[in-house]
Amino acid sequence: MKYAQQHLANERTFLAWLRTVIAIVGVGFLATSLHFTIGVHRDARIDLISIVVGMFACALGLVITVLATSGYLQKKRQINEGTFQPSGAHVILIAVFMVILLSIIIL
Repeated sequence: MKYAQQHLANERTFLAWLRTVIAIVGVGFLATSLHFTIGVHRDARIDLISIVVGMFACALGLVITVLATSGYLQKKRQINEGTFQPSGAHVILIAVFMVILLSIIIL
């Protein structure tokens, strides 16, 4: 294949995004489960925030998976056509969601 190196790099990038998804979802589950297993005093507001963190982490994982898959397929096509363009919008969108997730966790 003419562009084997580029396709292999594209696949490595896709797999790196999937590892990131696993870590994000894991952090969400960890934060939620630690809150409910270690917490001695129950506060409905804090319980809700903990549940929101877990759900947001899962939703963020889903969004990143969809964006990574679409980005992989788009880059695959662009590599084959010789029209590759780096993706800035996906990276910025994911960064914004990560800032939101970290802000919720800090609360």
